[in-house]
Amino acid sequence: MRNLQCPQCEVQRFQVKNQLNECVVVTVNERCEIVPVHAADSLTGFDLTVIYCLGCSWHGSPKSLRGGKHSK
Repeated sequence: MRNLQCPQCEVQRFQVKNQLNECVVVTVNERCEIVPVHAADSLTGFDLTVIYCLGCSWHGSPKSLRGGKHSK
């Protein structure tokens, strides 16, 4: 399954945060499911409504990601 890309810089890796500001690195698949990069990481207690791009300053909803190249 293909991972979705940041709408700003096209990176496919993001992070999610919890109330203690701890982070887990994730990807988002075509079904907008958030998947930890490291299988041993748990997403319990993390806010999955906002993801933060690791390549730029973009942050937003997983549903606002794109699957392909920039469309003009």
